[in-house]
Amino acid sequence: MTDWQDRLVEQLEPVLKQSDPRPAISAYHDMPYAIFRYPPEHEFSVRQEIALLRTRLEQAGKRVTAISLAACMREALEAEGLDTEALADAEKSVGLEATIETIHQVLSEYRPLDELVAAYIPENADPLHDVVFIVRAGALFPIYRTSSLLEQLKGKVHVPAVLFYPGELDGAAGLRFMGVLDAEHNYRPKIF
Repeated sequence: MTDWQDRLVEQLEPVLKQSDPRPAISAYHDMPYAIFRYPPEHEFSVRQEIALLRTRLEQAGKRVTAISLAACMREALEAEGLDTEALADAEKSVGLEATIETIHQVLSEYRPLDELVAAYIPENADPLHDVVFIVRAGALFPIYRTSSLLEQLKGKVHVPAVLFYPGELDGAAGLRFMGVLDAEHNYRPKIF
């Protein structure tokens, strides 16, 4: 069993199975979420393990909602008329940096990513019954930092949630997105 598999099964899963996981995943009442970090190169194995974890939690009586950040980003871009072809054309005509900035602007201002994520949480979500998995964060690289997303979700998420984060731990509370970007040290949620 790899380090991340051990942390998933031995540390995160027992917490999520608790009747109220919120105190165990966060010291902040308005941020009931945690981060599960894993090596970016293990993305496909992690997806398989997340599916198995979901099944085990559902068998334990939890309702699990998985929210794909890749799907949220695609939804935001399509709503602004930016499909894959339009983005490829933009990259050719104005360059990669300008295209990345355009996508970031869409996710920050026109179709805020935090609002899209919050919209997928069930309306009748119960903190004692529901768990939210926020997956496919790697799709945001290098466009949008997840630290931003978590701060903006503050007060909008009231059920236990886990951001599955492809990156490396840097110190006690720092994370390097995709193991490439400089570490962000302002993550307040618990890091598994």
